[in-house]
Amino acid sequence: MKITAIDCLNIDDRGYVAEYAHERKGKHLLVFSKSGSVRGRHYHKGISATKNPEVLVLLTGSIKLNWKKIGVAQISTIQVNAPAQLEIPSMTWHELIAETDCSFIEQNSIEEHAADTFYDA
Repeated sequence: MKITAIDCLNIDDRGYVAEYAHERKGKHLLVFSKSGSVRGRHYHKGISATKNPEVLVLLTGSIKLNWKKIGVAQISTIQVNAPAQLEIPSMTWHELIAETDCSFIEQNSIEEHAADTFYDA
């Protein structure tokens, strides 16, 4: 699991400006989650290149991220505040709990997501 804070370049009364770079092309998902909602509770095998690792950019809000490697019982937890980039390795079960209303970019298409999503029994 890799969490990278995204530095704000300019903060003023209007808000802030932040900059990040990515190499992935194609479709990306814009995800908006209400406070208390849960996303994930699954893992990816890395069949889709965009799921190895899965990259999310948390734009607004705060989440609690729970994860564990497949086959391991111990769950790790971290709180992540926007703006931040999350890299979730393949074969890592994960769930995101919105602690506030939040939004993020998921750097893959819905088709890539569906082709490489599995649920831990």
